[in-house]
Amino acid sequence: MARSPSGESVIERVVRILESFDPEMPALTISALAARADLTTSTTSRLVDQMASHGLLRRDDQGRVRVGIRMWELASRASPTLALREVAMPFMEDLLAIVGHHTQLGVLDQREVLFLERLSARNAVINITKIAGRLPLHASSSGIVLLAHASRALQEQVLAAPLRTYTERTVRTPDELRRMLADVRRQGYAVCPGFIDPAATGVAVPVRDPGGRVIAGLAIVVPSEGDHVTPHLGALRAAARGLERALRGPVVSS
Repeated sequence: MARSPSGESVIERVVRILESFDPEMPALTISALAARADLTTSTTSRLVDQMASHGLLRRDDQGRVRVGIRMWELASRASPTLALREVAMPFMEDLLAIVGHHTQLGVLDQREVLFLERLSARNAVINITKIAGRLPLHASSSGIVLLAHASRALQEQVLAAPLRTYTERTVRTPDELRRMLADVRRQGYAVCPGFIDPAATGVAVPVRDPGGRVIAGLAIVVPSEGDHVTPHLGALRAAARGLERALRGPVVSS
């Protein structure tokens, strides 16, 4: 495989370009993309042209670079999370009708929670989560649930790393996080009041595969003001149980 004078392969540079896009920055100029990917402008422009010729990237009316439809098609076709998302949708829709704010589904990816789906009601409380967006495991209810049931090695990695704070209520010390993880394993759910925004509280429960392994966190995001947790915790748990039963059925195994 061809390599640059620095010894970096073309694939490595292409991956850096693709990783430069995120939900906050879906469109980038060549110069901004080059800066994010830590590549020269000429190299970035050449690789973008080649990727655009295959539909992996595209240029919009302002000349900015975006992810192409072909990339979405290939990712959707091969995504290992597609079946989980499809099975979860009816349960999330029913849960949204009860809660009236947000419901979302996240999975573990390294030291972050990756959100596969989010459904929201009109005039719902603030929620920064985006589909295909990520958050640190310690900062969201889905992430806390996933971390509580992750390997001991991953838990120690997260506990040893700096814990980013979003508000004064975000968990910020290893001891506090350890206690929270133990509480989640004991009570079966996580409540994160004001961790991301003071106005919003995340509540999540685990979703298990037929073998009992936790594969996702199903969550609701509700207002912090008042008690919106107690009235909806039963519905959240029921939705997770329904999803787990559906995962044992023919929809996923076919």
